[in-house]
Amino acid sequence: MTRVISGAVLIAIAVGVVWFAPTLLFFAVAIGVALVAVSELVPLARASGLDVPGPVAAVAAAVVVAAAAAPGAAEACLMIALVAVGATSLARWRGGPEALASVSASLFPALYVGLPIAALVGVRLLGGPPALFLLMLTIIVSDTAQYYCGRLFGRRPLAPAISPKKTVEGAAGGFVFGTALFVGLGLWWLPRLPPAFSVPLGLALVALGIAGDLFESMLKRSAGVKDSSSIIPGHGGILDRIDALLFAAPLYYVVLKYGAP
Repeated sequence: MTRVISGAVLIAIAVGVVWFAPTLLFFAVAIGVALVAVSELVPLARASGLDVPGPVAAVAAAVVVAAAAAPGAAEACLMIALVAVGATSLARWRGGPEALASVSASLFPALYVGLPIAALVGVRLLGGPPALFLLMLTIIVSDTAQYYCGRLFGRRPLAPAISPKKTVEGAAGGFVFGTALFVGLGLWWLPRLPPAFSVPLGLALVALGIAGDLFESMLKRSAGVKDSSSIIPGHGGILDRIDALLFAAPLYYVVLKYGAP
């Protein structure tokens, strides 16, 4: 019951923010989500033996997200994030062979969390709330279909070393239902995409969502934890809820901006 209630609250908040929040509030929420996600990612790095300056990594990710509000500023924001992380890592180093790994892990949140959330902001600016919510619903429906199809029909493990409960049959259900929703609702919410274009795009988004889910599972398994945090009762952390979006959002943004008919 806790999981159901938490899920309903999350959906209500997502609908309110995506559909009704003014632009500045939406930006603020996006930056807030990035900060919380980084605060969950940093302990995973530390559990793996990597010294990551949490506040600097969080600010670097937030700067990258903020770049979405200023067209043409992405390159400058990435440079600022790189220099800030590099300078902080230089000041913190006390000798030892882990410098390169720690610097890489410190910059990683800006790339793994900051850039995809900036892409989500960009999607809303390009296509409005319907375009963004279409992506979110595609991932939600795909995840739900993977779970139930896996429970009903799952036989063959998809990635046993990373996520033993995921199955090939569950992934197949995710592809079918996620892509069907993307194509069907896309006729109304993103009419400039013809079905011949939206079908392969839907398949690609579902595939990236599955990869994003497995990627975060790999990070957690490497760190020896089940959830990124316990901030959402019954669901784990923010990172656990957005992991699929983090891989799907960049492609979706690039297609809407540069490749859509």
